[in-house]
Amino acid sequence: MQSFRTEIENPIVEKDIIELANKIELFHNGKINEEKFRSLRLARGVYGQRQQGVQMIRIKLPYGKVLSNQLRRIADVSDEYSRGRLHITTRQDIQIHYVDLDRTPQLWEELERDKVTLREACGNTVRNVTASETAGIDVDEPFDVSPYADALFRFFLRNPICQEMGRKFKVSFSASDEDTGLSYMHDLGFIAKIQNGERGFKVLLGGGLGSQPRHADLLYEFLPTNKIIPVMEGVLRLFDRHGERKSRAKARLKFLIKNIGLDAFKILVEAEQDAIEFKTVEIDAETYQASIPVSVDLRTVNIDDTNNFELWKSTNIVPQKQDGYVAIGIKVLLGDFYTDKARLLADLVENYAAGEIRLSLRQNILIPFVKEELLPFFYTELKKLGFTELGYNKAVDITACPGTDTCNLGISSSTGIAKELERIIKTEYPHYLENEDLVIKISGCMNACGQHNMANIGFQGMSIRTKNKLVAPALQVLLGGGNKGDGNGVFADKVVKIPSKRGPDALRRILNDYEQFANNKKFEDYYAEKGEKYFYELLTDLSSIENLTQDDFIDWGSEKAYIKAIGIGECAGVVIDLIATLFLESEEKIEDATEAFSNNVYSSAIYYAYSSMVNSAKAILLSEGVSTNTQAGIIKQFDELIIDTKILNLSVSFSDLVYQIKAHAPTEKFAKAYIKNAQEFLGVVRALREQEVSK
Repeated sequence: MQSFRTEIENPIVEKDIIELANKIELFHNGKINEEKFRSLRLARGVYGQRQQGVQMIRIKLPYGKVLSNQLRRIADVSDEYSRGRLHITTRQDIQIHYVDLDRTPQLWEELERDKVTLREACGNTVRNVTASETAGIDVDEPFDVSPYADALFRFFLRNPICQEMGRKFKVSFSASDEDTGLSYMHDLGFIAKIQNGERGFKVLLGGGLGSQPRHADLLYEFLPTNKIIPVMEGVLRLFDRHGERKSRAKARLKFLIKNIGLDAFKILVEAEQDAIEFKTVEIDAETYQASIPVSVDLRTVNIDDTNNFELWKSTNIVPQKQDGYVAIGIKVLLGDFYTDKARLLADLVENYAAGEIRLSLRQNILIPFVKEELLPFFYTELKKLGFTELGYNKAVDITACPGTDTCNLGISSSTGIAKELERIIKTEYPHYLENEDLVIKISGCMNACGQHNMANIGFQGMSIRTKNKLVAPALQVLLGGGNKGDGNGVFADKVVKIPSKRGPDALRRILNDYEQFANNKKFEDYYAEKGEKYFYELLTDLSSIENLTQDDFIDWGSEKAYIKAIGIGECAGVVIDLIATLFLESEEKIEDATEAFSNNVYSSAIYYAYSSMVNSAKAILLSEGVSTNTQAGIIKQFDELIIDTKILNLSVSFSDLVYQIKAHAPTEKFAKAYIKNAQEFLGVVRALREQEVSK
């Protein structure tokens, strides 16, 4: 690839982009380990696709807020580097696909011109901070959570404590007790509260979906706003230190909480505050730049399809707390829309609303600050774009991940079956267009990117094998999940596994039974009353594989016979010296520590030095053939296997040396001494390694 130079004025962003370009070149030249390169590019939003040789780019859009100029920029980038399709995710990001790896630095530079980032959109980092799409306009909110979500996002972006954790970390903010941010399924979930006139949050900890969903624990009933950043920093530092790193399936925070226990973990979080620079972080909500609606004259239009217009208003209009304004919900099928429409939408909201859209957790778009008298005009303009599909956030609005379309881990199609189920609801159950109590979600595998295991009705992509070893696409049917509000939720039960082509029949049976016997109960309440066994008996005959037809071996949206293909390699492997790479990384971390120190950011300098020492110790342990896992485990193993056995002599134990980070406040004096400790330790272990190699 050609050498890359950026014109970005922000030196921190410029350094990031140039570093990505340099690491891509080193990877191509076989000078950087594939796993290390994967870790770096994922933390820059560059994700391998199912299709070889191209990348998915995840664009990080905190709490789903997108300004008009940013939407235009994203559209331009998609046209230049991708295929003109924009995909809204269940974490309020936008993804584009089929991007050449070598062009990702240029792509990133262009996005940053309108302050749009890729940084930490993927990888073992703090992922996109999500929030209720109605934040700032919600009629039930005690206050706007947007400034707090924004401050938290900015504080932890590029923060050294969360760059190389054992696994990803997800955070949400909910505007009200309705908990539309789904706090109960996040590593940290914040629900807006006011106590004695003070703003704060109910805080939930350790939730998650995936193959083993876990309901979050209540960490604080009320936490003042100036404590949310210090508390999250304490949680992240502990997760980084003690979190699993060997087994990916056990590496989420929820497993650490389960092992340690909530009370013990909370004590550790509070003790960690002694080593954190800022005991409180004031967030000035008044300085947050909220979008302001434009002043616009009434646009008179004639509505030809009055009945559809009224139905659209009943299913797609969201009340707004600001007098005279409403928000418009755009139902986006499977979260996919295209750049030509994106530009026209950007122009529309800039000229007639507040120049802002919000992306939703259900892969939709919300336009806030629309004058009520402009609804006929907006309906007419949105109809031209195909954006007046009925049923925003209603039963017909099915959430689905990309599945086997592009994802490496997809087992069976989620988008194909989602389209068919939506068609069935529209044609056979049209009254569900206005039903917002029924939630249907689909994931292409157990990882639950489509959030299937928290839905009323969920489907998970799987496969089934016949007696003669033929493989067909399948769906696990899950029932009974739901959001109860105020941090409470229920995860769905796995009821039965069926061939994918029988998914529509399963939905029909479930809905027919519900309509006949539920007596207006909510679906999750009806399911709880009847129980798993009842629905298993209702659906079990659909699971039979004795009578499969040729069509059962063709997945939804495909014309070819199904082939199960999971986890196709992203790049060709390379052979390099892993130990040398770890030492190089330790050196880079010390350089980062020195730079942070020179900028008077002592807490970051200390954490870089800490990471360098742990990294160096890991290099020596690996050179001795020792398998490593958590950072705390590495520190303990190094003492037991290297220090106690006199392979290396230090004036103190390694744990005493490293764990100074827990005992000292992040002062200039300590930072300077600790960086020196890291430099000296790297020199000592490098000499030890050279001595071993020369034997």
